[in-house]
Amino acid sequence: MRSSLEVVSDPAAETALRALEHAAAEVSNMCTQALSNRDRLSLIRRVETITRMLPAASLQWTAQMQEQWSNTEFAANNLVDTLADTLRITVAEARARWRAADDLATHIGMTGETLAPPLPATATAQREGAISPTHVKIIRDVIHRLPVIVDAETRADAEAMLAGQARELRPDQLRKVADKLEALINPDGTFTDTDRARRRAFTLGRQGPDLMSKCTVTADPELRAYLEAIFATYAKPGLLNPDDPASPADDEPDEAVVQRDTRNAAQRQHDAMKAVLRDSIASGRLGRHRGLPVTVVMSMTVRELEDAVAQATPEGSVAGPAVATGGGAMISIGDALRLASHAHHYLAVFDDSTGRPLYLGRSKRIASADQRIVLHARDIGCTFPGCTKPGYLCQVHHRTDWAAGGTTDADQLTFACEPHHHLVGTHAAGWGTRTAAAGHPDAGRTQWAPPAHIDPARHPRVNRYHHPLEYLTRTRESVSRKSG
Repeated sequence: MRSSLEVVSDPAAETALRALEHAAAEVSNMCTQALSNRDRLSLIRRVETITRMLPAASLQWTAQMQEQWSNTEFAANNLVDTLADTLRITVAEARARWRAADDLATHIGMTGETLAPPLPATATAQREGAISPTHVKIIRDVIHRLPVIVDAETRADAEAMLAGQARELRPDQLRKVADKLEALINPDGTFTDTDRARRRAFTLGRQGPDLMSKCTVTADPELRAYLEAIFATYAKPGLLNPDDPASPADDEPDEAVVQRDTRNAAQRQHDAMKAVLRDSIASGRLGRHRGLPVTVVMSMTVRELEDAVAQATPEGSVAGPAVATGGGAMISIGDALRLASHAHHYLAVFDDSTGRPLYLGRSKRIASADQRIVLHARDIGCTFPGCTKPGYLCQVHHRTDWAAGGTTDADQLTFACEPHHHLVGTHAAGWGTRTAAAGHPDAGRTQWAPPAHIDPARHPRVNRYHHPLEYLTRTRESVSRKSG
């Protein structure tokens, strides 16, 4: 087992952690060849109980960190990012743990008293290792789904009942019990507008290797009404068919066009939504966002564009690597060129001098729209180490502060999301930014120097999240140097 280099300042806590690490290493490496299957099952069950107990302690520590949080203590300025970076888990998982801590950890009240967890029976069962994380999720989901009209006493009884059943049942069995209990508590299915507003959601899933994204929607009645109207109008067979040049956008299609349409209903609804959103963006009625019209910003290099054109087929199909958008998504180069022709989108083709006004010197403090386009192409998103925020959610930051004589030139500007922008400063807790010098492996990129209390040597850091190929490139360079 890898020994931890971190030391907890409290001697008792440090001793307990060392004992736990040592015991875990011994259990993992012990020889079980001579044991019976009954003994092995006992081992599995007891280890399972222990591993179920530990998350409860972790949630309690998470809750305590949140209650005593300071933005100047860690590199990230919020608990979720700190957990994600330290534990190397996704931001979504870190946020889920933070929310679970609200339900399952004790808290300190305004007057200093200790408050019991909102779900006390579930928290106790988890601390004892009697229930799994899946059991916990089922119970939390049920309690949070109950209508607001359900009184506190009924909620408490339901939570205690489900926690008791979770000690005896598998998660799939508990789910059936939970569904039945929900039906008994709310037999008429009565929900208020407040209940529906609480459940509304649109989740945009991550892109897969094929660049497709799975979305999950919980639509309130109003949104459903809009969708029904859109689908009734634009999702008819033969309409808005991207594979048929004769397919109309707003007129009734000919019978021949309808017959050629092989899309299923789900595909037609997808194309209808895309057409409505494209029309809305092209209309110009959505206003402006951070100095640019609400639109799609994409970037590619001249070489990528030339290669795509050279490989184009007679039918008009364009091949080539995917390019990035200002929101962090990847889009095929063929789709990017088609999208750029539909509306007032920005397609930043860089590596050549375009003659656009990218150098304002000290004549203007606020970055121009042209300069933001260049930052979308170069930085893609926030340049703070480890930050995942895309360019759409970023502010423009002077690498050398404006007050210190910095210029508003494209090569002296960078993207920083609002929380990380606030971290920059010359005070003791402030982060410094600068441009990596020529000849440096990261030449031209933004370097962030942490304050001394985070890194006494203040070694500069670069964010590679938006440039994942650099992880592989630097790994290959490191291997080559070692083997050479």
